Amino acid sequence: MTDEGLRGKRNEERERVRERERGQAAEVRTSRWAASLFTRPLTSAGNRADNPGAMPKRAVLLVNLGSPDSASVPDVRRYLGEFLGDPRVIDQPGNRLLRSFLVNRIIIRKRAENSARAYAAIWTPEGPPLLATSRSVRDKLAARLAAGGAEDAEGAEDAEGAADAAGEKHSTGGTAAVSSVSERAGEGDKDKDKENENEEEKETARGGETAVHLAMRYGRPSIASAVAQLAADGVERALLFPQYPHYAMSSWETVVAEVDRQAARLAPKLRVDCVQPFYNDADYIDALVASARPALAQPHDHLLFSYHGIPERHLRKADTSRAHCTLVRGCCEADSPVHATCYKAQCLRTTQAFARRAALAPGRCSVSFQSRLAGEPWLSPFTDETLARLPAAGVKRLLVLSPSFVTDCLETLEEIAIAGRKTFLAAGGEYYHQIPCLNDQPVYINFLEARVRRWLAGETPAATQARERAALPAEVRGRLP
Repeated sequence: MTDEGLRGKRNEERERVRERERGQAAEVRTSRWAASLFTRPLTSAGNRADNPGAMPKRAVLLVNLGSPDSASVPDVRRYLGEFLGDPRVIDQPGNRLLRSFLVNRIIIRKRAENSARAYAAIWTPEGPPLLATSRSVRDKLAARLAAGGAEDAEGAEDAEGAADAAGEKHSTGGTAAVSSVSERAGEGDKDKDKENENEEEKETARGGETAVHLAMRYGRPSIASAVAQLAADGVERALLFPQYPHYAMSSWETVVAEVDRQAARLAPKLRVDCVQPFYNDADYIDALVASARPALAQPHDHLLFSYHGIPERHLRKADTSRAHCTLVRGCCEADSPVHATCYKAQCLRTTQAFARRAALAPGRCSVSFQSRLAGEPWLSPFTDETLARLPAAGVKRLLVLSPSFVTDCLETLEEIAIAGRKTFLAAGGEYYHQIPCLNDQPVYINFLEARVRRWLAGETPAATQARERAALPAEVRGRLP
């Protein structure tokens, strides 16, 4: 080989080393940033020296995943481009251009039509179920807050029922208001932030001091529009309530990161308090068990907990110690501080706490993971393979619960309720029931209301969680973040 060839080979090797080091450094920055979220507010409060005794204007921001504008292939393709283009969802390859090529030219090209058919199978007259139910949650939470207190809960529930019957989308009251945005579809993505702000028109029903806002991480209503509305309303302190019980960089973290980014850009004086993952909190477990009671009362052989899957590599990426996840035998069972950002360990904690609270018989439940992509190892066992295997193991009557989702969506209504049913029955099963998510059930509104009221009373989200976590038995409590 010539000297020039040797130099070229050495340069290529050095570049590969640099690329690998850049990727490792980025992983460390991401995991350290995620861990820091448990100990700091997202943004600093503005200077209140001019009126130090005044109470800051407050609001609540609920954030969920999102849905396309319609079930058409173009709308689904645009939505998938935003969703799968998030580097916290698909983070490999490390090179941005290569990752964009993979997402847009390969993955979306293959998935858009199938995803559009799946969305069409669950679409409702009110639009995508995730958005319609999230709006109902927002409205019912606002009605509860407006009612004034626990003694008015019965009247608030009556008001919620009346609103449902009348088909109303917003509710108002004495101390709470509902705020949302309805948005017009737009083309292009040259400046997404400005596009989100300019294309969305607010729909606001005002009734008092605490507003409840709704945003979606992808699609509409956007986080940017919600934060812009908070700033326009003069809100000084907001409670961010990610609608994810468990931590994952592709769910909880990306919501918090985007709110942090938009608040710094659009509302620099806004202080944001964030509800941490509540996977193992007594109030959440109680709500989850209560919502599943009617299904559990029916004859069944087995309860399958189907959680959304993530790449195994994401577990290691979120491990700030770089010495625990997938490296220690029984890493998810062994108590460790890194479980604060370990998705799998948190899923297992939820399952254990649920099983104990519901008094499930030993061996009558198991865990699986759904919604995987090809290309690298994902958390297993896989739900579709588990559903195909259970009938041969004697399970003829099956219940399926998806605790990683608080709201029914494509992954539960199509992947579990439709496709999962077909798989199980075709394999010899006789009865199959997908237990609905918490959705807008009163038990979930109770959970949200109690958390918000504690925050309004001056308790930090972390203090609330510590109290709820302490209420669980020690064997399922785990280590606090």
